[in-house]
Amino acid sequence: MPGHITLTCPHRVAMEHGVIPASRRNTNTSLDYVFQSQVKGKISMVKPQFIIPNQLECGNIKFFQSRVTCLEFHPTKNNVLLSGDKEGLLGIWDYVKLHEKIIYDSVHSCNLNSMKFDTTNDGLLYTASSDGTICSTDLDTGIGSSLLNLNPNGWSRPSTWRMIYGMDFNTDKGLLLVADSFGFLYLLDRRLKTKIGHPILIHKKGSKITSLHCNPAQPEVLLSSGNDHYARIWDTRKLEGNSPLANLAHGRIVNSGYFSPQSGSKILTTCQDNRIRVWDYIFGNLKSPSRVIVHSHDFSRHLTPFKAEWDPKDYSETVAVIGRYISENYNGVALHPIDFIDTSTGKLLGEVMDPDITTISPVNKLHPRDDIMASGHSR
Repeated sequence: MPGHITLTCPHRVAMEHGVIPASRRNTNTSLDYVFQSQVKGKISMVKPQFIIPNQLECGNIKFFQSRVTCLEFHPTKNNVLLSGDKEGLLGIWDYVKLHEKIIYDSVHSCNLNSMKFDTTNDGLLYTASSDGTICSTDLDTGIGSSLLNLNPNGWSRPSTWRMIYGMDFNTDKGLLLVADSFGFLYLLDRRLKTKIGHPILIHKKGSKITSLHCNPAQPEVLLSSGNDHYARIWDTRKLEGNSPLANLAHGRIVNSGYFSPQSGSKILTTCQDNRIRVWDYIFGNLKSPSRVIVHSHDFSRHLTPFKAEWDPKDYSETVAVIGRYISENYNGVALHPIDFIDTSTGKLLGEVMDPDITTISPVNKLHPRDDIMASGHSR
């Protein structure tokens, strides 16, 4: 079922078609005992009512001239949203004050691909870019400093230019983990602002690593995704290029991979074969996913890659949000909805659209505390 990106595609099916619901697992092994006693207890046994933020409350604002590449809510200031764009600009918006915004234009020179707040200072933001740099920026002053530059000699040719897409924190160790477009992983000490050791090849040499995510319950466990059609699980205490804990094979490029936000026991990946894959149990057999959900999020070089993300407020760890590539006819207008999916069944919980928003929305971020969603458009 490749594609299904047009309204007349013969393979258009309901997302839950062919999806096997999550099974009740009990293998009577020591790993299963650890999971049941230490991890499963953190997951809510009663699924709370889910509220879909489907009302445009604050407005549709033109923040950048080019497409949005990433979004992040401030960890302590509820009304503040940060965004990056294709030109490397960093935007700060208090969305209660609709027309008040700040844009810093000196952070990066091209795509701002990822951003993370300093876990000890929420006024400091780390950003990763296709210009091959990691920067830390003071959000009050806009003054930034470079922590890592993979292209110190400037532009030479495409075959030597390194870009950075994946970045995450190991909060226990104070490490910033960074991955480049050649398959290498770098470890940075955020306090000393220095690189630790040598780069480690964790994906096929020459292939782009698209995302990194440290397990929220066990930060030493790392999930990486790449252009080599694999997502991989690593123990950062024993990092060697040929020793992943698991290789999760996919049909095409893997745009992203995330552990579930509460227990860290599940994995959610988005692949360019128009599939969302879910693994329910990271301690079990990972050779094949628990579920494969058909969804339209095809690749286009003019779009920021689609990435399904967990709802950070959902203690049942089943709800995910992702933009849709294919358009639907709503009262004669072609709109591209944003989908809320129950990953335990593959069913569509709801779809969000607005008649004034006719562009594709590949970047979507759910608020960690409030029933609010921010969406970044393709233009």
